[in-house]
Formats: sequence, structure tokens, C-alpha cells
Amino acid sequence: IVTEWLFDCQGTVSTMSWHIILSTMSWHLTLNNLALVYVAQGQYTEAEPLFKRSFSMTEKILGPDHPDLASTLYNLARLYRMQTKYSEAESLYKRSLDIWEKALGPDHPNVDNSLSNFASLLHDQGKYAEAEILYKRSLAIREKAFGPENPKVATTLNNLGVLYRDQGKYSDSEPLLKRSLAIREKAYGPNHPDVAWVLNNLALLYDKQEKNREAEALYKRALTIREKALGANYPDVAAVCENMVKFYRKIGNTKEAEKLEIRINEIRSRPKRK
Repeated sequence: IVTEWLFDCQGTVSTMSWHIILSTMSWHLTLNNLALVYVAQGQYTEAEPLFKRSFSMTEKILGPDHPDLASTLYNLARLYRMQTKYSEAESLYKRSLDIWEKALGPDHPNVDNSLSNFASLLHDQGKYAEAEILYKRSLAIREKAFGPENPKVATTLNNLGVLYRDQGKYSDSEPLLKRSLAIREKAYGPNHPDVAWVLNNLALLYDKQEKNREAEALYKRALTIREKALGANYPDVAAVCENMVKFYRKIGNTKEAEKLEIRINEIRSRPKRK
């Protein structure tokens, strides 16, 4: 906290005062970073008050429009989204986005990150029209900044494709998911977990369209990639299996569905990795 005694008689800050100010300022970053560690460990209750303290200190020291404040707001918004506190998250995303746009310009990577996560939050809430606008804006920024074949572009293409799939706009969804898949295969190779992620989403699209042969082939490929890359008992393997169970029950293949259900239970019953 900067008080009157920090200043000399000419109203300038002394060398000692600058050390005090800089020490105080570093605390807001330390608190933010410690909160991020707690989030990574799933300790959300411990993380929230640290983000709030970091926010309070940053706003007091640097002002309400500083990019560092936007960073803390953004991180707290992500925490609230993880906790499904959507209304709290939405207001913080909006404020962080506004600060970054004013301070850094509309095409800065931090603006893009906020746009993408804000769009995902709106998507989660079924606010499809609002989410679409933000996804498209994020896509334009990423294509301009990184080029049309960058994996960051593939991520936004995937998200926009899933958004259209969730609305039943299958003809709009398919080319976006296919383009996302092609970019990731080119960037990472055909057997990378990020490729499996898009394969699973494309399989779900074909599943919804009753294109059963295409859906099954993609589910199997996604499962094989994740098993090879992550291990047979990794939680992401169980996630693909769950989609396949629904698929097999829908087409009447009870035997395959039951085999996968047994496997899912075995994966879920294993102790979580620390």
C-alpha cells in the first residue's frame, strides 16, 4: 500500500519507496500463480480466495484497467466455469475481455484466449448465437496471427464444428471438423491424442446422422490412438468407450456395449493419478 510517507518533500518516490512498491506489486502475481497451482490440483476452494486477493491488490496498485487485472479476472472466470458458476464466470470474462481490448487492441493473443474461453462458456449454457459470434471472431484472429494451418486454428474449428453439431446444423459442422482433423494430422501425425479428440467429435456427428459405419470406424480409431498414446486405463480412454456404449446400444449391439461397460467400470475404479 502506498502511503504519504513513501514520498519525499518534492512529491517524488524515493529509491526505498520503489522497492516497497515493487515488492507489493509482485505479491499480486505470486497470489495469482499460487491459485493456478491449486486449480491444477483440483483444489478450487483454496484457489478462489487467492484469486480474489490478487484481484483486489492489482486493482488497488495498478488501477481498474490494467492488463494484469484482466489476467486475474480471466483466471477466476475459468475457475468459476469449472465449478459451473456460469453467471459469475460470464461477468468476469466480459470484464477481462474489455480490459484487454482497450489495453492491447482487438487482435492480441490475450484477447483471443478470452474470446475462445468466453465462447465455450456461452456454448455450455446453450447460448449458441452469442457463442458463434465469439468463435468466429477468435477464428479470424488466429488465422491472421498464426496462419490457416496452425493447430490453434484447428482448435477453434473443432469448437465451432461442435457448436453447429449441437444445434443440428450437420452440414455446417462436418467441413469444420474435417478441416480441424486435417490440420492436426499434418501438424502432429495421425496417432496423436489431439487427433483422437477430433475423431471422437466427428464420430459423434456421424452417430447423430445415423451414419453408423462411418461413426464406428472413427470411434475405433480414436480409441486405438488414445490407448496407444495414453495407456489402456487412462480416463480419456473411458470417455471414448462411453460414447461407444451409447452407439452400440442404439444400433442393438448389446454384446459390444456390455464389454465396454465392464472396461469403463475397471478404469473408473482405479485410483486417480497424483
